[in-house]
Amino acid sequence: MMHTLLALIYKDCLLLVRDRAGLCMMFVMPMLLVAIMTALQDRTFNSINETRIPLLLLNDDRDTLGVAIERQIEASGIFAVSRALDGRKPGREELVQAVARGDFMIGMVIPARATEHIREHVKRYTESLFSGENPPAADSSVQVELFLDPVTKSSFRTTLLSTLREYASRTESELMLKEVAREVNRYSPVTIPDLRLSNGQIVIREEYALSGKRGVIPDSVQHNVPAWSMFAIFFIAISLSGNLIREREDGSFTRLLTMPCPYYLYLLSKVIVYMAVCLLQFAVIFLMGIYLFPLLGLPALRLDVSPAPLLLTGVSSALAAIGYGIAVGKIATTHQQAAIFASVSIVIMAAVGGIWVPVFIMPRPMQLLSALSPLNWGLESFYDLFLRGGDVSAILPECIASLLFAALCVTAALVYDRKRRP
Repeated sequence: MMHTLLALIYKDCLLLVRDRAGLCMMFVMPMLLVAIMTALQDRTFNSINETRIPLLLLNDDRDTLGVAIERQIEASGIFAVSRALDGRKPGREELVQAVARGDFMIGMVIPARATEHIREHVKRYTESLFSGENPPAADSSVQVELFLDPVTKSSFRTTLLSTLREYASRTESELMLKEVAREVNRYSPVTIPDLRLSNGQIVIREEYALSGKRGVIPDSVQHNVPAWSMFAIFFIAISLSGNLIREREDGSFTRLLTMPCPYYLYLLSKVIVYMAVCLLQFAVIFLMGIYLFPLLGLPALRLDVSPAPLLLTGVSSALAAIGYGIAVGKIATTHQQAAIFASVSIVIMAAVGGIWVPVFIMPRPMQLLSALSPLNWGLESFYDLFLRGGDVSAILPECIASLLFAALCVTAALVYDRKRRP
């Protein structure tokens, strides 16, 4: 029995090695995908302070308000502030055109006499307080114009506007308090010092909620390596289903059944061979994240995980992919059917499962649908281990779901094959 199993494993290894296109798809393509996608998304995971958003500033006020806003923007470290185009101060229309061309992400225009306008309003307001009259309504507001690059995403635009409004509001409040103190001193016999905002009374401390004492901070590598590893192992379904169909078409499968070769050994040999392929894919992609990505200027993958839960996740996900490949190979009748159906269905499961787009930004119906994707189960298991500091108990539900999916696929393949076989 062992000799038969070893012979079947040798046969499946030969089939796998001779399929050079399949090997390329199983190893080279995932390696390129994880490198390219990680590099593309790396800036997304960096803090906004490291991005240095290009901003073109036209400050026509040159008084307290304009200078204060300008100083706040520069001190933030978020913006790369420019004040000139081709070595000279731009006009408003030139600023708009520069932003429209994509030379700058933001253009800001602080109008002339903005500080004077606020001082006049504060003066009228203070005079009304001492005279007992109702405070006058502001006849008009100071309009600081912002021009945004049309390609800026709405979520990023909201963040930028919120940041700039915070700076403008803080500057306006400080200026108005200063002017109020100046006007009050004109009428009060007791001089009061300048009124200032008490900054720093409320401090917001930000950190990731991590279990235990883990200190792994989510970044592009921690997200993309497990995601594209899952995508890679499910693509073995194309090679596995193709081998099953090839053996059925050339008569190898029929000849094997006429020999003393139990059917379960036939399937077991394929499970063993492709399990080795899946684990090798995991190892290659994880080693890329640990050793190659730092050479490319990307963060290194941190595996602060014990081997047992990591191996359990890899084996259960691999079995789900192998079971799916067996089902496709047994149900499909031609290579074209198997290749097209397997590739399209895997891409769909990857998209739904959060490989392409994070699940949390999907609509609610799609979030519920993502829970049915086996790629999502494996991905969530890796997230539990890498990012949430989970252990074996945390990944058991996803691993059990993957094993049940594998069993369901193999059962469906056997039932369909028994009905079709004479």
